Amino acid sequence: MTVPVFEEYEPAPDCDCPGCAQQRRALAAGEHPAAHGCRKALVLVTAAGVVLGGGGAGVAHASAPAAGRAHPGISGLDAAMIPADDPDSEQGGRGPLHGRPLAGPSGKPATTPELRKTTRAEIINRAKKWLAAKVPYSMEAYWSDGYRQDCSGYVSMAWNLVGNEWTGSLHQFGTRITREELQPGDVLLFHNPANPTKGSHVTLFGGWTDYTHTSYVAYEQTKPGTRKQATPLAYWTNSDKYIPYRYKGLGGITTTPGSSATEAFPGAALFGPGKNNKHVTDLGTMLMVRGGKRFYTEGPGPRWGEADRRATQAFQRAQGWRGAEADGLPGAHTWRLLAGGQGRNIPAAGTAGPGGSVTAPAFPGRGHFRPGQSSAYVTQLGKQLVKRGFGKHYTTGPGPRWTEADRRNVEAFQRAQGWRGAEADGYPGPHTWSKLFAAAR
Repeated sequence: MTVPVFEEYEPAPDCDCPGCAQQRRALAAGEHPAAHGCRKALVLVTAAGVVLGGGGAGVAHASAPAAGRAHPGISGLDAAMIPADDPDSEQGGRGPLHGRPLAGPSGKPATTPELRKTTRAEIINRAKKWLAAKVPYSMEAYWSDGYRQDCSGYVSMAWNLVGNEWTGSLHQFGTRITREELQPGDVLLFHNPANPTKGSHVTLFGGWTDYTHTSYVAYEQTKPGTRKQATPLAYWTNSDKYIPYRYKGLGGITTTPGSSATEAFPGAALFGPGKNNKHVTDLGTMLMVRGGKRFYTEGPGPRWGEADRRATQAFQRAQGWRGAEADGLPGAHTWRLLAGGQGRNIPAAGTAGPGGSVTAPAFPGRGHFRPGQSSAYVTQLGKQLVKRGFGKHYTTGPGPRWTEADRRNVEAFQRAQGWRGAEADGYPGPHTWSKLFAAAR
């Protein structure tokens, strides 16, 4: 049994709706407004409870925001609002976080989500339409395309869903992924089941801002309207609570936004030493989007280089492949995953890959680690030595200039591996570098 709970409602003097008009007449006659039922829905609770995103019984509050007033006769979840004294936030401001029930082909609520096929490029292009139109933020208004003008309505539109979802239901349309796997068109979702009106928000992932993967381009609907900007991973507040999801209705092989790669694999003969063609550029572009940017000091370009091989191999290993399957030369399977936005991204340097393996950053060359040399690689080496417990010879730093303290710390690390003689001279080579970074857990 549904038991509505109400509070008295002060009628707006300029509102001509039947409820407000009736209440004004009642007040003028000295009657109590409750006699005519002119009230605003405050909480709607069923005996079973309103389940919000699997988080338990939910409560939808109501009050009249400055931009608009809920009128008598509007009740239930579509009329719920946050208390007026609740502060605005980056994550949606005040207003209901829910949308209308998902309707199936018969017009009745669907028991399972309907998935429309789409591609990553189409998702981003739809998001850009609202950006170009500067759609104003609202939790009550609907844009001309039928989608609600709040954060979850924006994602519902970008994902081309059949209805307006909310933060407590969007996860039904996605597959949970890791943050390392994020690609354009995925979302970062925070739903607060204890109190959905407190901070719940969703952003559309548009791509990493740089190789560090500490910030990304976020498309989002928030006050005052649609925006696109660099955003800290995962968000300004409640960052640790945002969960990445990938839309279940992604189509087959699609091009990654910004890439000119074709759907069909052009053939293995076009890749490898001495090759020079546009497909090499396409490969490099896709690899950079998938986390391979650190392998390229410039480009990518049409001439095949060692950076292409190493980035391709890193992507193949990220899928758990070994041996001939991870030789750094793209085959049809590698190309299909890249062009289709599928499979695992290349993990960041020094982070765990499939099966708990750790990927070491690329060795920059012996020339950086010699007396008189100064570079960011020396600092990177020193910090890793300290992290691994081999920094006792540093009195300051570590810093970018190679010093005797760096050499002695490297030597200590090499000897700890059981190496002696020329293998423990204090100067890092590829083997030392790999051990130092890849062995870290």
